[in-house]
Amino acid sequence: MPILSRLFLGNPVLAWAIALGTGSASLGALLAFKTVFLRRLARSPGRAGGDGGPVASLDAITGTVLKSTNLLTIVAVSILLGAQALALGPRWGRAGLTLAVMILLAQAGLWANKALGFTVALVLHRRDEEDVAGASTLKAVGMAARIAVWSVLLLVALDRIGVNVTGLVAGLGIGGIAVALALQNILGDLLSALSIMLDKPFEVGDFITTGDSLGVVEHIGMKTTRIRSLSGEQIIFSNSDLLKSRVRNFKRMMERRVALTLRVTFQTPVAKLAAIPALLREIVAGQQGVRLDRAHFREIGEAALCFEVVYFVLDPDYNHYMDVQQAINLEIMGRFAAGGIAFASIAPVQPALAPAVEGRTA
Repeated sequence: MPILSRLFLGNPVLAWAIALGTGSASLGALLAFKTVFLRRLARSPGRAGGDGGPVASLDAITGTVLKSTNLLTIVAVSILLGAQALALGPRWGRAGLTLAVMILLAQAGLWANKALGFTVALVLHRRDEEDVAGASTLKAVGMAARIAVWSVLLLVALDRIGVNVTGLVAGLGIGGIAVALALQNILGDLLSALSIMLDKPFEVGDFITTGDSLGVVEHIGMKTTRIRSLSGEQIIFSNSDLLKSRVRNFKRMMERRVALTLRVTFQTPVAKLAAIPALLREIVAGQQGVRLDRAHFREIGEAALCFEVVYFVLDPDYNHYMDVQQAINLEIMGRFAAGGIAFASIAPVQPALAPAVEGRTA
């Protein structure tokens, strides 16, 4: 009887030789593929920080994930491929397949963990280093994603070994609904913080107004956003309430529009009235960093003749705007005084008096 035909554990020696050869070849091929692929990725542009653009970032993530491939996983896959040449019994075949699936699920979890961790680190690297709140929120989201991935893999593993996970999933679903209802305000603020981080309607350092509150954003947390008002106190908003409000972000203002109204007396001669718009255009156009829009004799009011000049201050900084406005006001005062043009004085509105109630005697 030839040696290759002899049976060993229910399979001929030849089948064991083929299985060993297939497994060894698979192991060598997988290790070589991992090594060559990692070397090619290492030579791609922007490998470390993703500075080469989206493709380089994808290469970096792929390389990081591939590096986390465990040797045990490669060996298990090789053994599984080699075992295809053997006639194993149902019991051993099922046990081997279950063990291989468990190893692959664990490896999938490691891959997902590395991919999520590297992606979060890459996004944080590209963000402003002073955005501590955004970084903490992004890390919390990454942690929640990892927990979700491992939970799904655990349920798949339990189902593979014969555990009935239907009741477990139903129980978790009911418990999750109860927890979500109990923590709906906190979860709403957390999702709002994620929305602020991704959409960026404002950032730390921006000057914003919402409702009757205004100030500089100091901190964007997972539950609250804190604003330092002009009067010095700190105003704290919940993230969900802040996003429901209309927010005006003045830091993103490209230029500042100014509509200046002047009132002169009815005694001003018509020739001087006709010269005022041109005079206002000349004064505004002479300022640095200002773009003139228009200047007109707007209306004949009840107490004065109204002129309006509209212009844009190209630098949105408030202090610069006030410097420009001050210079324009001073020059208008000087030019009007030199031209004999008098400003109208608006009489203050008198408060209405309550009607007297006369008493009646019997």
